[in-house]
Amino acid sequence: MGPVDLLFSSLPSHGHTYPLLPLAIAAREQGHHITYATAASFHAPLIALGFDVVDVGIDIHSAFAELAGSEVSPIEARRRDPEEVAKLAAHIFTDILPRRFFGDLQPVLAAQRFDLVVYEAATIGAAFAAKVAGVPAVCHAFGRGFDRVAAEESGTAGFAEGFVRIAEELLGPDATDLTPDNLAGGDPYLDIYPASIQAPAYRDAPNRVPLRPVAFSEPGELPDWVRAHAEPLIYLTLGTAFGDAGVLRTAIAGLAATGAKVLVAAGPTVQTEDLGDPPPSVTVEAWVPQAELLPHVDLVVHHGGSGTTLGSIAAGVPQLFLPQGADQFTNADAVTGAGAARTLRGDEVTAEAVTAAAKELLSDADVAARVAALAEEVAAMPSPAEVAARLPEFVRPVHVVPAER
Repeated sequence: MGPVDLLFSSLPSHGHTYPLLPLAIAAREQGHHITYATAASFHAPLIALGFDVVDVGIDIHSAFAELAGSEVSPIEARRRDPEEVAKLAAHIFTDILPRRFFGDLQPVLAAQRFDLVVYEAATIGAAFAAKVAGVPAVCHAFGRGFDRVAAEESGTAGFAEGFVRIAEELLGPDATDLTPDNLAGGDPYLDIYPASIQAPAYRDAPNRVPLRPVAFSEPGELPDWVRAHAEPLIYLTLGTAFGDAGVLRTAIAGLAATGAKVLVAAGPTVQTEDLGDPPPSVTVEAWVPQAELLPHVDLVVHHGGSGTTLGSIAAGVPQLFLPQGADQFTNADAVTGAGAARTLRGDEVTAEAVTAAAKELLSDADVAARVAALAEEVAAMPSPAEVAARLPEFVRPVHVVPAER
């Protein structure tokens, strides 16, 4: 089969869109036509890559504001009562977002015939729209598969049942093969998580297609001293959605005491001035090109977002997790359980604890061996180019599922 028309779709955020871009880029380089469907707030980096874009869905921040009736960001919502936060998040991710993507994509798929839909695992509304349109689809992971134990800790345990409920409501109870313990369903599942630390229901699924995770970030310049890497370098970030100035200040104090150089990415939810006057060994930036940075660092201290977790694994760098919410506890448990990281949670995050954990991770030979083993496992996974070459084989006749009325 020659070039095919591909529709990619993901939630409009760094953590949900960036994991799909290496495959989309590889597919475009092989002559396939790429249309990317997500909310307009995230179109700029997609247009810069040369993709056609379609405005569908709603961004997570707007969904929080719509539900709460005010401008409430995920980080602000997290400061509320934990049970209230869990209910807010569950309703947003398993109801508001799926409905919006499902409704907005139906006319798009009716107006233009695509050969294949590639949907990000949390953008389940795109999967439902593809079924109604009779377009074959593949699910692209953004991180680790659902793990009930870690989900209980992060307050997301109800998400699995919520996804199944919305599938049955929109498609009918007999038209979906999702289960609470395997949300990939029957579509091919492009799994970017190393099998050795993947949740068993996903690792052992017959529809699993391994895909090497490749770090992506918008291009930027690194300081010369970072590239020179003349002394140990620690990278600190809490990502793009869960930044917390207090946690960052504590981590900065702890990391400065290690004697290493520290580069901090404050992210869009924290103002750099809120981090005070850092010690001379600490450099604070609003943003850094993370994909370019990771090969130059000796330790990553972070929230546990899937992109940072997998990018650090691929770069062969030990990690200190300071999980704040969402899937971050799942990633922290998986990598720490493999002996390649350490985790500090909640009140455990003190400057002294950060110093001790960082020093251990920088010097422990056993940790270094586990980190190297995970990096080798990732390097052996099929590349985005190899998987892109397989996409035409997933183009097949499918049964049209009428939407429930």
